[in-house]
Amino acid sequence: MNTIGRVFRVSIYGESHGPSLGVLVDGVPAGLPLSAEDFAEDLARRRSGQPGTTARREQDTPMFKSGIFNGRSTGAPLMVQFDNRDVDSSPYESTKTLPRPGHADWTAWQKFRGFNDYRGGGHFSGRLTAGLVAAGIIAKKIIAPATVNASVLEVGGSRDYEPLIREALAAGDSLGGVVECRVRQLPAGLGEPFFDPLESLISHIVFAIPAIKGIEFGAGFAAARMRGSEMNDNIIDQSGTTATNNAGGINGGISNGNEIVFRIAVKPASSIALRQQTIDLRTGQPAEIQVRGRHDAAIALRVPVVLEAATAIALADALLILKTVNP
Repeated sequence: MNTIGRVFRVSIYGESHGPSLGVLVDGVPAGLPLSAEDFAEDLARRRSGQPGTTARREQDTPMFKSGIFNGRSTGAPLMVQFDNRDVDSSPYESTKTLPRPGHADWTAWQKFRGFNDYRGGGHFSGRLTAGLVAAGIIAKKIIAPATVNASVLEVGGSRDYEPLIREALAAGDSLGGVVECRVRQLPAGLGEPFFDPLESLISHIVFAIPAIKGIEFGAGFAAARMRGSEMNDNIIDQSGTTATNNAGGINGGISNGNEIVFRIAVKPASSIALRQQTIDLRTGQPAEIQVRGRHDAAIALRVPVVLEAATAIALADALLILKTVNP
């Protein structure tokens, strides 16, 4: 499905090289102040431009189609649209029959019987994260004063990654990375066990971000090598503040009032200039492909603002669910 959320519901639409893409958000509380200026900073952060990112340059001017009147949300479904203007589909003609290794080309062809839009990855492209970021901007307002901040920890296995990016670009290759997210001033009580613990709500939407292959909260996988005496976070005051934060701010699937901390693994971009082995869908025979077009050498560089948006969306939904349970 292209919709997520129980109360704060987000629907993504569009394709990478289609005329437009965007997001429809339902459940936005009425009266929320919103303007184009509110969207400018995060959309600029998502935009390419730094070394290692795609040469595609979209302005991403938000067009509000519904749900905003006189600078406030109306309570009706809120729709934000972005036009695709800097589009060159010619390099993708080969991917119609030669699926790119590591990409969704082959699986999309199988699932949709060849009717999928293959240009630029179609509906599976990172381009659609523009809509996710737009919804995240709204969600950040809903969860305030809680703040969500994400940053790149490493690319290519190193914190000093600029030289590695230059090497990958020169080689026609790509790099993966690790991005960390921290949420501060979030109240305790968010999360709905048994099947909707806060980790699950966050993870569900995080894995909708293209190229995400792993997630860990707090101590994460290091917890498997710890003793209980090391892992447990001692509670030091009545508000639930803990001396350490190995739990990452979540106990029993419920936020405990401490900082939410988690990290995600971002895989290297699948579209690389090196020659790779694939199969020709017309003949079923092995074939070779060399991907053309404009692609990121390190997708992780553009992920932080998208991760913030996805996290804020999950938290906004969890907060609004909590308000329906405990009004």
